[in-house]
Order: sequence, then C-alpha cells, then structure tokens
Amino acid sequence: MTFISDAQNDQASGLRRIVQRRPVSVIAITGGKGGVGKTNVSVNLSVAMAAAGKKVILLDADLALANVDVLLGLRAHYNLSHVLSGERLLEEVIIDGPAGMRIVPASSGNKDMSELSTAEHAGLIRAFSELGQDIDVLMIDTAAGISNCVTAYTRAAQEVIVVVCDEPASITDAYALIKVLNRDHGVFRFRILANMAHSVQEGRELFNKLMKVTDRFLDVTLDYMGVVPYDEYLRKSVQKQKCVVEAYPRSKAALAFKNLASKADNWPVPKVAGGHLEFFVERLIHANHDGKVITL
Repeated sequence: MTFISDAQNDQASGLRRIVQRRPVSVIAITGGKGGVGKTNVSVNLSVAMAAAGKKVILLDADLALANVDVLLGLRAHYNLSHVLSGERLLEEVIIDGPAGMRIVPASSGNKDMSELSTAEHAGLIRAFSELGQDIDVLMIDTAAGISNCVTAYTRAAQEVIVVVCDEPASITDAYALIKVLNRDHGVFRFRILANMAHSVQEGRELFNKLMKVTDRFLDVTLDYMGVVPYDEYLRKSVQKQKCVVEAYPRSKAALAFKNLASKADNWPVPKVAGGHLEFFVERLIHANHDGKVITL
C-alpha cells in the first residue's frame, strides 16, 4: 500500500485542475554568476514577447534578492512570501508590467525566502497549479549561483538560457552551472546568450570558449541563441527604471531583444499530454523532493 501525504494530494489535485489549459512555454534564464545582466535579459525578452502578442508571466525566482519590480519602477504591495504565508493568493500578488506582460514579484532581503522547506516549495508549486489565467509563456528569472532553488527551476523548465558576458568568471561560472545541471540533474541542452558584447564576433567567441570546454568534459548540446550588444541606452533605461525595449525601442539592444523574442517564439514546444504548465509543476515537485519519487 502506498501512503500519500495531504500535501501530495493537494499537489495532485492542483495538477489535475490545469490539465485542460493551453500549452505553456517555460523558459528559465540563468547565468551562474551575478552581474551578467540576467534580470535585464529576463525583463526585456518578456516585454518583447508580450509586445508581439504573447501572454507572458515573468516569475522573479530570486527568492531573497528580488529586483524585477525595482528594475521596472513598479511597486509591489505583496509578493511570494505572502503567498507562502497564506496571506494572499498568487493571483493577488501578480502585478502588471509593460506591454501587457505580468510579474510575480518575490521578496527582497528576506533570507528565509532563500531557504524554503520542502513543504513551502510544495505550497509555491500548488499556488502555480491553481493559477487561473491564460499563459503562453512563463519566464523565470533565477537567482545567481547554483543553489537548490536555481537548479530546481532550471531543470524543470523546457528551455534554459544561460547568459554569459566577456569576463573570465562568467565563463567559469556558466560552465559550473551547466556541469551541475548536466551531471546531477540530467539536463542536456542549453541555449547560450552573449550579453553586453561589443561585436557580433565577440559574442560568437564567448560561445566558442564555453563550447570548447563543454565538448571536452560534458555530454551536452549548446545552441547559440545570439548576442545582445553593449548599448548605453540600456544603461539609461535602467536609470529610468524602464526596460530598453519600451524606453528606447530603436536602440541596438532593443532591436536585439525583439529579434531574440522572435527566435524564441519559433522554438519547438514538447508535446506533453494535457498541456505544459502542469509538466513544469510536476517536475518542480520532483525536483524539490531531492529526486524521491512521489506517487500522485
């Protein structure tokens, strides 16, 4: 006889409730180290896809040092910590962003949010399973590093974008992240985005450096997603607390994000029975139980 906890029953119920929903593309954006522009990429790519007609929700999954709302000059009265405490439903903490995209804010400076228990992660997962809004794309802005939280979200996503820039530590940490996800969690394909590159050639060289190491030591496939050029207008947009796609739509960086959004829209979505958000939720459930099989 298999005994199932109440929490597991709640998770299974949540999964069944979203079986009939539309397919959802789940994209995790990560980078290994901080300072590579990961959040800027997450925000601008989300806005560019929303402007192209997609229904996009951006999850700020940096559960202790959240900054998506700050980057956009938005005020979040509630965040994921209020969902976990039971004070608010997930639908009540979501805020509107540019171009119709929506944001799930996390708390900032809350150490407890970076050390969630299995039960708390299960509550977060259940909240997403109960989300009643139509979604085309769930974008996830992960924290820096290779914490359990980062690996859980990236291994559960359908697409993993690794952001790198022209710094030795960026390549080293990106490789470390890919190694952990590949060897410990069975992730075999990654999309590499060169950010803040001074030329197309520099972006390609960054990709080649990373691929040279992974080809030698890992069993992974790296796809070159492209380059976001270094652009002073991006820095100006950050100062204005706006995304560059909205503030300077004809800038080099904005045009690059629009091109990347068009590419991402054409990525194949795995054929998963019943839709794709529940696939992400189910994988998160397993990821947050340290690989133990849960009977749903």
